[in-house]
Amino acid sequence: MATLGTQNISTSYVQLIKTSGLTGIDGTIQTITDGNNVSSALQLSTTGVNSTGTLNAVGATTLASTLGVTAACTLSSTLGVTGAVTLSSSLGVTGAATFSSSISATTGTVTIGTATISTATISSATIPLQLGAITFGSNITASTGTATIGTESVNVSTIASATFGTARITGSTGGVTSFNYGTAAFTGATLQDLDSATSGSNITTGTFTVSGAAIGDIVFGGLNSLSSSSGTTGVPTAGARMMSQFRVEGANVIRYTILNTDTISHGTIPAGTLYATAMRFIA
Repeated sequence: MATLGTQNISTSYVQLIKTSGLTGIDGTIQTITDGNNVSSALQLSTTGVNSTGTLNAVGATTLASTLGVTAACTLSSTLGVTGAVTLSSSLGVTGAATFSSSISATTGTVTIGTATISTATISSATIPLQLGAITFGSNITASTGTATIGTESVNVSTIASATFGTARITGSTGGVTSFNYGTAAFTGATLQDLDSATSGSNITTGTFTVSGAAIGDIVFGGLNSLSSSSGTTGVPTAGARMMSQFRVEGANVIRYTILNTDTISHGTIPAGTLYATAMRFIA
């Protein structure tokens, strides 16, 4: 009261604040006024506080209990909440927001510029349909979820690893369920023609591993030295008819067969690399 000590009561009582009623602060909410009965935006009771105007938190605000918002709430600084927060309208956060308890948005929306969430449990989420282009600045990781895409148009896509239950190509009546690829070293072989008088064989065969291959798969294969010009005589020569066949012999096993069907001795097929791809389809 030091600032009022040198003033007359008639000129200084307007600087005092009081309740609008005559009983002082009680259980009924009352507007706080000055000595001239000019109302402020602050209302008090023994059970609560109201603000009829703009309520600003200049520094950090920590709520130890429930916060109920019935109109828009915009936070430009830090909000620390240790109790539950129920929003019946929108919450706009332009600064940092730290929640140590739950946020329940019953009918309104929560708009957050940037959010870092270590763990999120969502019982139900409605995501608006995105009809235009979507640009992601970083990775999207779906650990346990499922993404259903009606139509996807991709100019260039780099996928480190992808597992498809069934991949269907537009216009096809079936789907591809498996692609498996493998290689093996071929050490070379001597092939004679069917009518050769010299000793030797007109066929060479063997197996190599292609992990994931199964009986019934369609196999495409080749030997990169079959058309080379190296070797004892080299293949092919004029009029040569060489055949190579690949098939699945058992789980993870590909059988290859190289056959000379003409009447020209071809000598040795040079060493090279065998390649095979096993593909599986469904109707």
